[in-house]
Amino acid sequence: MQPDLIEALCALGRVYTQFDKPDLALPLYEKALKINRDHPKARIGIAAALTGLGRMDEAASYLKEAIERGIDAAAAYYDLVQTRKFTEEPAELQAILRELNSPGLKPEARASLNYAAGKVENDLKRYAEAFDHFKKAKQAEGYKFDIDQYRRFIDLTIETFTPELFAARSGYGNPSEAPVFVVGMPRSGTTLTEQICASHPEVHGAGELSKLRRVANAIGLQPSVSDFNKPIGTITEGLSRTLAEEHLTYLRERAPTAQRIVDKMPHNFELIGLLTLLFPKARIIHCRRDAIDNCVSCYVLPFSSAHSYNTDLQALGLYYREYDRLMRHWNEVFPGRIFENRYETLVEDQEAQSRRLIDYLGLPWDDACLRFFDREGAVTTPSRWQVRQPIYKSSVKRWKNFEGEIKPLIEALGDLADV
Repeated sequence: MQPDLIEALCALGRVYTQFDKPDLALPLYEKALKINRDHPKARIGIAAALTGLGRMDEAASYLKEAIERGIDAAAAYYDLVQTRKFTEEPAELQAILRELNSPGLKPEARASLNYAAGKVENDLKRYAEAFDHFKKAKQAEGYKFDIDQYRRFIDLTIETFTPELFAARSGYGNPSEAPVFVVGMPRSGTTLTEQICASHPEVHGAGELSKLRRVANAIGLQPSVSDFNKPIGTITEGLSRTLAEEHLTYLRERAPTAQRIVDKMPHNFELIGLLTLLFPKARIIHCRRDAIDNCVSCYVLPFSSAHSYNTDLQALGLYYREYDRLMRHWNEVFPGRIFENRYETLVEDQEAQSRRLIDYLGLPWDDACLRFFDREGAVTTPSRWQVRQPIYKSSVKRWKNFEGEIKPLIEALGDLADV
């Protein structure tokens, strides 16, 4: 109706970027910038699309220009420092610290700038200074997490999804082997795992899909609900087939001919029961990583309010315990069905573990899986810089850099902390 409406162009561009189609977002942002060179959403948006495509230098030049023009400088600084790893102090660090002293800084801007400063300090191995910035970023975000409510949700999931429930529903869903679900904590190697699998010519990496979560929400499988019997009771054999067919159509739109289609939504670990009712033969890859490393890697990044467990170290450790408790339950209910892909094993022997992954998918080996970092395509998760590099080992036991600062996390993790 209004082809030159910048807000609409940028909104569509943002959606394309979020759904791993930054190549479609790029011309929209370019069109928006022709209309208004200084529109903040267009400037930050085009940089995000370019980053998703691995064009880091081009993204950086747009972000530097945004900073020079004073266009959403906090977000631009954060995105800029993500485009490379620093071995010596960049001029941007002092500029970020000056910005942090500006009067009347909004909490969102304060958080972005602290995350940016923390990233640079961490690259420079100034770990105490880095952690101080990450802590201040969390304080600025101000999210609150209700661990008791989450525990009740995990209790309900465990009580509801029993071996007996699945035995009584053995003919449910669709027997397709196309869906592959990669689950686990964020920052546990899920993006890396998807990239390795999707490098295979018969596999399509669909990115982080919210489809399964929407189905769960629609039938009432939510943390705020006090009883799961009613939602599960609504899933008849007929409905399970209808939902599975609809889900398959959704996947096939992305990859009509692929033998396997990977949905890499980490938090689908909560929904393994539901996905099994829909796809009893779906492959499930569980990415696991050293608990302390995993939690620290989450803590140093900005997550949305949907991840409010990432607010402070104690909440994060307690949340991790609940995730671990649920995954142990799924392994008991589905013995031998879920492939556990340990990050440390993958880093230690990339080829052997990659071969096991592809074998689990029921596909013949292809050497392209060893060169996942050369793969064409978009990566728009926080790991977008790392997965464009060959595998490196510097992330293993990285938490020791922050040992003095993370005692509340280690205490909350309890026996899961490998100290």
